[in-house]
Amino acid sequence: MITTITQFRLPQPIALDEARRIFLSTAPTYQGVPGLISKCYVLSEDGSTAGGVYLWTSRAAAEAVYTEAWTRFVTDKYGTAPVVTYFDSPVVVDNVAGEITSDR
Repeated sequence: MITTITQFRLPQPIALDEARRIFLSTAPTYQGVPGLISKCYVLSEDGSTAGGVYLWTSRAAAEAVYTEAWTRFVTDKYGTAPVVTYFDSPVVVDNVAGEITSDR
C-alpha cells in the first residue's frame, strides 16, 4: 500500500467553513477511483495550506490519478500547484473496521 500526501499553499488563507464547502464540491470525484482506499482532506490551522492524505493499493494506482490534468484541476481550483509526496504503508490500523492490514 502507498500513502500520498498532497499539499498546496493557498494564495490567501481560507476559513474552515469555506474549506469544507470546497472539499465537499470535489469529494464525489474521488468516489470509486480504482485503487483509492481512502482520502482525508486537510487544512492547516492557519488556513494557509490545504491538501489531502490518500491511501492507495499501489503506487501505480496513485500515479494514474496524479496526472497533468489533475495538477491543472487542483491549480485552477486553489490557485497554486500541488506537491505530492509518496510513502510506503506496510501496515494500516483501521479502528472503524477493527482491522490491521498488511501489504503482504
